[in-house]
Amino acid sequence: MSLGFVDFFAYVLFGLKYLAITLALLMFILGLDDLFIDIVYWGRKLIRRWRIYEKFKRADEERLYSIAEKPLAIMVPAWNEVGVVGEMARLAASTIDYENYQIFVGTYPNDAETQADVDAVCLHYPNVHKVVCARPGPTSKADCLNNVIDAILRFESDAKIQFAGFILHDAEDVISPMELRLFNYLLPAKDLIQIPVYPYAPEWKGFTAGHYVDEFAENHGKDVIVREALTGQVPSAGVGTCFSRKAISALLEDGDGIAFDVQSLTEDYDIGFRLKQKGMKCIFARYSVSDPKLALEQPWAFGMDRSFSQVICVREHFPRDLQHAIRQKSRWIVGIVFQGTKNLGWSPKGLLNYFLWRDRRGLIAYLLSFLVNLLFVVLIAMWLVTVIAPNAWRYPSILSDSTLLSTLLWLNGFMLLNRLFQRCWFVTRYYGLGEGLLSAPRMMWSNFVNFFANLRALRQVMEMGDSRRVAWDKTTHEFPALAQAQRTPLGHRLVEKGLLNEDQLEAAVTNPVRRRLGQELLLRGHIDTTQLVQTLAEQLDLEWAPLNPFKLDKRLIDAVPRKIATHYGVLPVAEEGDTLVLASEGPVSQVSLGAISRQLKRPVRCRLAPQGRVTLGIRYWYPGPRQSEDVRQMLQVLEQHQDDEALIERISHHQVLLGTLLQVRGMVPPTLFNQALIDFDASQMSLGEHLIERGMITQDVLEQALADQHKEQNAAYQIAREYA
Repeated sequence: MSLGFVDFFAYVLFGLKYLAITLALLMFILGLDDLFIDIVYWGRKLIRRWRIYEKFKRADEERLYSIAEKPLAIMVPAWNEVGVVGEMARLAASTIDYENYQIFVGTYPNDAETQADVDAVCLHYPNVHKVVCARPGPTSKADCLNNVIDAILRFESDAKIQFAGFILHDAEDVISPMELRLFNYLLPAKDLIQIPVYPYAPEWKGFTAGHYVDEFAENHGKDVIVREALTGQVPSAGVGTCFSRKAISALLEDGDGIAFDVQSLTEDYDIGFRLKQKGMKCIFARYSVSDPKLALEQPWAFGMDRSFSQVICVREHFPRDLQHAIRQKSRWIVGIVFQGTKNLGWSPKGLLNYFLWRDRRGLIAYLLSFLVNLLFVVLIAMWLVTVIAPNAWRYPSILSDSTLLSTLLWLNGFMLLNRLFQRCWFVTRYYGLGEGLLSAPRMMWSNFVNFFANLRALRQVMEMGDSRRVAWDKTTHEFPALAQAQRTPLGHRLVEKGLLNEDQLEAAVTNPVRRRLGQELLLRGHIDTTQLVQTLAEQLDLEWAPLNPFKLDKRLIDAVPRKIATHYGVLPVAEEGDTLVLASEGPVSQVSLGAISRQLKRPVRCRLAPQGRVTLGIRYWYPGPRQSEDVRQMLQVLEQHQDDEALIERISHHQVLLGTLLQVRGMVPPTLFNQALIDFDASQMSLGEHLIERGMITQDVLEQALADQHKEQNAAYQIAREYA
């Protein structure tokens, strides 16, 4: 080996020594930063345990049920989300323990596939509404949300309600069953409510998706709790965030009608500071339920803790692909570090400034971590050379004659062990010991991902010259698309079956008296109720069964209160194990079925029944105080001739509910009618009176609808008199 190379290598080692001292010193400062958060968290936890938890019973879900349901709006931006929105709506409707909510999905005019998918979802779920943004996409999440808020305010005006909370979610989110009840409980006392986010854990070798697990578990298990305790400020995670009406109104006022900053890539993060500056109350709500059935399903693993594993939270899949993860994190860095510094600046309050520093230190911390890892690899390589080639030239260790470096390395080693313990602890409490142990090797991979995300963010800002000009780079979600069957219109299906010809269909459709097509065809005698329900069941892919409403088990009738039967238009007709089978004349939404199931405290399912049979059954088994003498006489005749199927068929043709008539005649849109039904109590007033009180119809409209209904019913009364 030449002397020149030996000298050069000696200088390299000399440089590495001082580089190591510099890096060790900086890492020590950052380590103290993290250690401070740890000390505050565990100190606060210890104090609360002796001062609060030992003296007061822990809150459970029972208190969440004590508050009446307020209207809540869920906002979902969607660009290229085919299949995802449908899955979200299905899961929400079948699992959320709440009824008074609406989902508003923001789509784009140049995203026809997502629009078509949302249209299909709206057919099955009346509480899902499609919003089309004014500008072609993708614009930004903030721009999409601004369009959604406009649609929500229009819906409020039409439905004559005011939403108490506006909730941020992404299309791929899995929502906790008790989330809306928690928001409902905390509103309107709190203006920003954030619940924890727990990513789904990938298989053991999925380090890219796995490092999200580690970061969110520690951040939402400890860091945000300390932040709220010391400053009262909570950053929004962009999902699982609820804004009070007061907060949204303030944001709209500030932005002259625009709530979210359309040039910000992390508008949710900015809003947390904007609301804090206005003196509004923010909270990070970690609320555990005692009943595991009310928590998101989580397979049990050794090391898990109930207070963590049954917390009300949001779950979702994060990117598994390295490039997608780097793109997503670079967007966060541009928004929080570059745009946040420019838009928010620094706070006059020292503690809040400290947390702003922690938000923005990533640009330095991830670079340092990467360099430390690189230096570690170099030193390991040099050590391996001495092991593999013991006769090679030997150089003094860079640790020799440097007490400062040795001391810093020992201290940093201690703080690294603490970091590994802290992360392992919080991951283990939610995911189990297996994931907790994996968090250690994933920490190095996390540094790698964050370093390259920093480089990409820095390059984007330098290329654009202004951080606010960096375009929105949407994360690709990995949910599979759900195929939507193409629906053939009812009339065409009847023609295809030979039950109707084209002339008869055209005459029915063009009749100046607006009725549902099925009822119009019944009144004209072209089909019977069995043919109609069979065709409807095929069109909607639902089951059906014949129904004689006068031959039902009284025990089943007693199991369903009148309020539920009349509110949802259902009759209990059978039991299959523990499941109660209900009959209805039209599809009952999953939201309503979930509400019925919760009220009856048993599983339920629904099937279609022929036209008029459920209406007659409800009037017979659940007579109301306002039931007219004509109706009572008609039901008495039908009871006496309950085996006469022809009589029941003829009278069924003329059964029409007031709500159905109002919707078919265009007096009340179906989406608004469904919202009005949520807080309708038939024991307090009639449906017509309720709609008038809500301001959805006038007295003149009600009288016209009642007159039309009376005309339909007169024919039924006349038939009954013939048999009296």
